[in-house]
Amino acid sequence: MALCKLKTTMEDLEIARACALYADDKKAENIRILDLRGLSPISDYFVLCTALSTPQLRAVRDEIIERMKEEHATAPSVKDGNFESQWIILVYGSVMVHILTPEKREYYALEELWGDAPELALTVEKPAPEPKAKKTPAKKAAAKKAPAKRAAKKKAD
Repeated sequence: MALCKLKTTMEDLEIARACALYADDKKAENIRILDLRGLSPISDYFVLCTALSTPQLRAVRDEIIERMKEEHATAPSVKDGNFESQWIILVYGSVMVHILTPEKREYYALEELWGDAPELALTVEKPAPEPKAKKTPAKKAAAKKAPAKRAAKKKAD
């Protein structure tokens, strides 16, 4: 059973990172992923991001919904909020995505409310490629022989 939970948790983290990436594609700002496992009964991960205007709020929401559907064949189980509220919530399993305007994000201060939650990296770091060994140039032995042949040819003339 622990293996099943671990697998689900990994999938949820992948979902959180995908949602953060899609928000970034629409120029959302201050994107953060909070790990709420063991801290919250309602969610394992929060994805928080800021949209600077109502059109951007709509664009970020639509991008996340469309890309999650296209690339991961999943739709949010909950869509809450409206553009007038300046706070949209999308729920994908144990991941809650919060898209807020700067005023609402400052007012509700979710990062402070969940201050004990560790913040996770938005992407998985890929290991740096190993440096390739430099090739040493091969010595041109043939070039050294050519002048000797020319010198012998000059003496014969």
